[in-house]
Amino acid sequence: MAKPIFGARLLRSITRAGKSQQKLMTQLFGVPAVKPKPKKAAGQARRVASAPDGMPIRQHARPDVSVLPGRWLAAHFAAMPQAGQVPSQPMSYWLYLPQNVPQAAARHGLPLIVMLHGCHQSATQFAQGTRMNRLAEQKGYAVLYPQQLASTQVHRCWRWYDKSTQEGGGDTALIAAIIGKVCSDYAIDRKRIYACGISAGAGMANILALNHPELIAAVGLHSGPAYGGGHSTVGALTVMQHGAGQQAAAAIRNVLRQRPGFPAMPTILIQGEGDKVVRPVNQAQLVQQSLLLNRLPAGTEVKVVERARRGLTRNAHEIRDYSAKGKVLLRVARIADLEHAWSGGDPALSFNAKAGPDASKMMLDFFAKHRRVVA
Repeated sequence: MAKPIFGARLLRSITRAGKSQQKLMTQLFGVPAVKPKPKKAAGQARRVASAPDGMPIRQHARPDVSVLPGRWLAAHFAAMPQAGQVPSQPMSYWLYLPQNVPQAAARHGLPLIVMLHGCHQSATQFAQGTRMNRLAEQKGYAVLYPQQLASTQVHRCWRWYDKSTQEGGGDTALIAAIIGKVCSDYAIDRKRIYACGISAGAGMANILALNHPELIAAVGLHSGPAYGGGHSTVGALTVMQHGAGQQAAAAIRNVLRQRPGFPAMPTILIQGEGDKVVRPVNQAQLVQQSLLLNRLPAGTEVKVVERARRGLTRNAHEIRDYSAKGKVLLRVARIADLEHAWSGGDPALSFNAKAGPDASKMMLDFFAKHRRVVA
């Protein structure tokens, strides 16, 4: 009797796909594997480098982490509970305030960058990996790093796929409240508040901007998922691998329908073409979503502003600008060979790639050109 070769191959293919999916689910969302690995002892965990630029060096930090002259502050925020509700757990956040304060910032307040980390990252690791505090000190920016609660999501993933979060509840409302708290406690220029992040943090930054366009002047999404899909961990995985499909356009049209006066939302998108966690199809859909959101027609002027081959310190990449009335509303950077990592980051930490271009500098340069009109 002939062996069922096709059936056996199909079974092996399905098994491999299932194992791959389970591994990705475990890494990103904390879905337990069949045989979970034993947890590391507390002494082992303390050896992980986690001190960011601007934070006093601790014994477990890398000795070459530079200390910046600005103030590195840590705090907690807890939302006031509604009548009959159980008080929520406080969310931790870190704030870098530069010593260098330009004259304009002295008059109008410091511009603020809200940085949202990815899964398996802490706020302080994100600060060190991106080196954003170092740039902020040079340019005179404050930088805010909210941190997802491990009790909310075991691997600190922002729940960008959750429908209530996409509609402005959950983490969205809490992060917006933290921004409001920081603005009330410090001299912040409310016309110049920007949100950015990587992976789940990029998805969260996008949701924050879509729900609070009166607050966010521009947004930066590095390796981020398309908006509007998911609604479960399995659905989130589908978006990360295949995009949001027809939901992508429908979700943005729904935003515009609910808020007819939605202002322009300048956006910079950065994506590695070698990313197998959040695949490049997501950037293509985010481009289409941004064109819809900013009411840019299909024939919008597109200009290649940078095209570079691979060098000693950088990957090959291309940067395109989409403009209207002389103003760049969308900047799209595609980086060859970059996997799921912050471009030009500190490679001593996970999810950071040594080779440039420098994503932090790209975002800060883009943000510097945009301000929100505050009523």
